[in-house]
Amino acid sequence: MKERFQLKQTVVTIVADARVHIENAKEAIRSHRRELERFIALNPFFRYALEPLDECVGAPPEIARRMLEASSAANVGPMAAVAGVIADLAVEAMVDAGASYAIVDNGGDIALSTDREVTIGIYAGESAFKDVAFKIRPTPFLGVCTSSATVGPSISFGTADVACVVAEKACLADAAASALGNLSTDPEAAFGAIKDINGILGALLIVQDNLATWGTLPTLVHASFDEACVTHA
Repeated sequence: MKERFQLKQTVVTIVADARVHIENAKEAIRSHRRELERFIALNPFFRYALEPLDECVGAPPEIARRMLEASSAANVGPMAAVAGVIADLAVEAMVDAGASYAIVDNGGDIALSTDREVTIGIYAGESAFKDVAFKIRPTPFLGVCTSSATVGPSISFGTADVACVVAEKACLADAAASALGNLSTDPEAAFGAIKDINGILGALLIVQDNLATWGTLPTLVHASFDEACVTHA
């Protein structure tokens, strides 16, 4: 089953076999967002920083701690990891409750734990590569996150239609996708900026009619674009 859930700026699509696991994900999103909002109230610069932060007021809650670690690894601001970390925490709550099939898509930043093969589309807007997807084999946990200068609300200093990173966790993939997109005018430099980050598995760049990849990625397959599958506000 699938449900779209919105809490303030967070808009997710949650996929699971059981209703209870969707409710587990929603409760995790609510509780972790509350903790993050309280932390940002003490550290307003956390919301706007475009570089890693070394000092904060008070001990960061789990959600903020993960964002700080991922942003430091990718050399971006901590909010570059917010969608991915919320997806991670929601899927972790589902798995902790017994789910063997759990997917949370937070506006194109996806965390999943699955006992079956799934297909994740790569939305590239008006690019020539608008009908491609990853075929993902069963996995205990994976993050697939995308930044873009032409699609969606991402802040990007590059030109990529798609800057997609696959990592062990969505939090890290989200931060690294921002770094990849920022440098997308030079694919070699872009891949070079993230290839040595522990936990990054592979990356894909689409810039207009050009597609480049690095690392170990799921199999790329053809998949017809379906607007209904795109998670956005």
